[in-house]
Amino acid sequence: MTHTAHESVGPFLPSALDEAAHRCLVAGFDGTTTVPDTLKRLIDRGLGGVILFTRNVRDARQVRELTDTLRAIRPDLLVAIDNEGGGIGHLVGAGAPDVPGSWALGVVDDPALTARCADALAGHLLSLGITASYAPVADVQRRPENPIVRTRSFGADPELVSRHLCAWIAATEARGVASCAKHFPGHGGTVTDSHHEIAVDPRPYDALDLAPFRAAVDAGVPMLMSAHVVFPALDPDRPATLSPGILGGLLRDELGFDGVLVSDALEMRAIADRYGEAAGARLALGAGADQVIVAVPDLSTTLACRDAVLDALSAGELAAERVEEAAGRVRRLAERYAVRAGVGVVAAGPAGVGGAGVGSVGAGVLGVGAVGGGPGAAVSWDVDAGLTAARRAVRGRGPLPAPVPGAHVVDLFPPPHPALNWGGEDLLSELRALDPTATGAAVPGEPADPAGVAEEVLRLAQGRPLVVAVCDAGLYSWQRRLSDTLMAARPDAVRVSTGLPEASEGAEVLCSYGRGRVNLRAVAEVLAGA
Repeated sequence: MTHTAHESVGPFLPSALDEAAHRCLVAGFDGTTTVPDTLKRLIDRGLGGVILFTRNVRDARQVRELTDTLRAIRPDLLVAIDNEGGGIGHLVGAGAPDVPGSWALGVVDDPALTARCADALAGHLLSLGITASYAPVADVQRRPENPIVRTRSFGADPELVSRHLCAWIAATEARGVASCAKHFPGHGGTVTDSHHEIAVDPRPYDALDLAPFRAAVDAGVPMLMSAHVVFPALDPDRPATLSPGILGGLLRDELGFDGVLVSDALEMRAIADRYGEAAGARLALGAGADQVIVAVPDLSTTLACRDAVLDALSAGELAAERVEEAAGRVRRLAERYAVRAGVGVVAAGPAGVGGAGVGSVGAGVLGVGAVGGGPGAAVSWDVDAGLTAARRAVRGRGPLPAPVPGAHVVDLFPPPHPALNWGGEDLLSELRALDPTATGAAVPGEPADPAGVAEEVLRLAQGRPLVVAVCDAGLYSWQRRLSDTLMAARPDAVRVSTGLPEASEGAEVLCSYGRGRVNLRAVAEVLAGA
């Protein structure tokens, strides 16, 4: 899609103000090798950044060529991506390092190991020419019914979250990649996913989880992302993304943050359904955001948001000084994390030297830019950090079960989240890599005939150990019902939880605290006795 015909250019404004308005936008787009004409024109006019998704990723070399192409249009363009780890990410095709999700890192509670995992992710981004990572998650997981934060959080204790957040930020900063703590002032106290509708955190001010964000600001985090969440104690009328009191009074004045404040994606229904993306862009910038993300690939939505901002500037409804202030922060961010060409890349073992690991990029394969690295320098990272962390996170509520060779596995989990790209990895595949005699099935979503599935599982598992795995069964009643049926028929079965374990799951459950590939591999090692 090139969007070459009947393309709006917006009202005429002085060139410096027009550029400033464009600096405040981050755009998604379609394509792996070519840049749409519309996007080129937006970049020429000052577009602040682009955000990459799985749709933009084929392999490492292709991503590097794409980021080089984008930056050739304008060298200070920020190229960003969501890169949390734990199966939530978009760079699997590009050989992304496998690291567990944040909750597993919090369970281990070794900030140095968290830093090693964050360093691996940041080193990989650097090798691809990606300059900004919309991670880590600073939310505190407070509500068992919360459908969206969960194992993306480091934990339920603000102090624990804060120390791992700071370790992640420091490691990413050391790579010359911009990190972004999200979702201010917290999404963990809600029971709604703001991708689908407006979320509300009803707690009083003194019960809100601001401590991790304070810690992130004190640690020098260069970016924060706002939440599409209403906090009645702070602003009863508008979600944080659109609230001057939250973005200005609380974040800027009270917490003292002077970095770039970026909105969560405007097409999320919490904003799009109630305000519309275009009005959301205007209101967010007016409230104090410095950049707004329009992640959908259809650039007509980005143009509509851009035009709403230009129209508001032209009509005096949006102060030029506010947009110029925001653009100034974005320029400083881009200058600080600009990428220089000519740096090689090698994925390293624990000592940081030598051989490449599985899924890594070989030495010198790509020309890579890096702050702090001159021509010919190498980018390396620890390919073993993620599996080390995932192994240390595995817990049994009782003793770890004995190995179950030749087990039959039924792995129940929700379908991948369309926005976050949960990868849909399954426990059976990881176990079969260690024990080829294992059998079973992955069940990604509620089956049409649960009773038939249970009957078939029990038939196939006759005379074999049975493993019943669930993921966030407290949120998905079909998992709870199906697993209860199986456990009633086979009380000897090994129970596994790959999400947040529920209190009702009993004392014998084996917990991975995440569904990243390394989380599942670590559980498989216990089951296989590897």
